[in-house]
Amino acid sequence: MISLKVTIDTQSMTVLKGEKRLKNYTISSGKNGVGEIFGSGMTPRGWHIIRAKIGTGCPVNTVFVGRRPTGEFFSPELRASGPERDWILTRILWLSGTELGKNRLGNVDTMRRFIYIHGTPDDVILGTPGSKGCIRMKNTDLLELYDLVSPGTRVLIE
Repeated sequence: MISLKVTIDTQSMTVLKGEKRLKNYTISSGKNGVGEIFGSGMTPRGWHIIRAKIGTGCPVNTVFVGRRPTGEFFSPELRASGPERDWILTRILWLSGTELGKNRLGNVDTMRRFIYIHGTPDDVILGTPGSKGCIRMKNTDLLELYDLVSPGTRVLIE
């Protein structure tokens, strides 16, 4: 059984099969730190599952808004139209908290906060916090991860 472990301190994600480490990726978590409150821009901690996989078959750099492809592909010109935007590209792994009161239900609900693992522009620096709460990954790494996981895959963010 595959599971994911996101370590905020090292800005990394490890793919595990049981206790065996299969892969390690550099990520970028929330620039506001860690926390579970709605609207905080922080990355939620604790146990989660992948609720849904979104973007199967979409080309690399497909732009998503509201979990739907817009028909656009990320480019420097498109970035100029939204320089402060946290671009959601290529694929989305939508997370859902599993710990009642910590990251599930009420004002701490990861799913209702729309927290994802998603692709980011190639020139975005990973390895340091910078997102609006989501876990950002290099597009090629995300494509690889996307094929390894399924809905229900457990994700620990610590």
